[in-house]
Amino acid sequence: MSPEASADSRGLSAPARWFLQGLAGVCLLLGVIGIFLPVMPTVPFLIVAAWCASRSSPRLHSWLMNHPHFGRQLNDWYDYGVVPRKAKWITSVMMAGSAISMSVIAPSHWLPAVGGIIAGMAIVLWWLWRRPEHRPDGAKAP
Repeated sequence: MSPEASADSRGLSAPARWFLQGLAGVCLLLGVIGIFLPVMPTVPFLIVAAWCASRSSPRLHSWLMNHPHFGRQLNDWYDYGVVPRKAKWITSVMMAGSAISMSVIAPSHWLPAVGGIIAGMAIVLWWLWRRPEHRPDGAKAP
């Protein structure tokens, strides 16, 4: 079965497939930029790209999931919800830096919104630190 036929079997219209393929491409590009730019995350963009591709482009999805550099992280996320400890620390430090800079730079009339954003970041960090850091014992690598 061709990738197009497989995507059609999911019941997506052509514009929906094109949108998801375009979003996958944009997220893939942002993920690649994140490899070289320390303040840009890589894996979250790749996770979104893989999700979009899984619904619109089986070929791109397969390429992402089997990629020699980031395929394992994507598979660990999809199979077990794994977020490595190093990624958790990097995310925590970057969010703390963002929260501090927003608090210092934002005009005083924006502080209620900044407080809400910081509360949202705290909730995301709480969720993130509850994710497993390793594959379960006995789980095979892809």
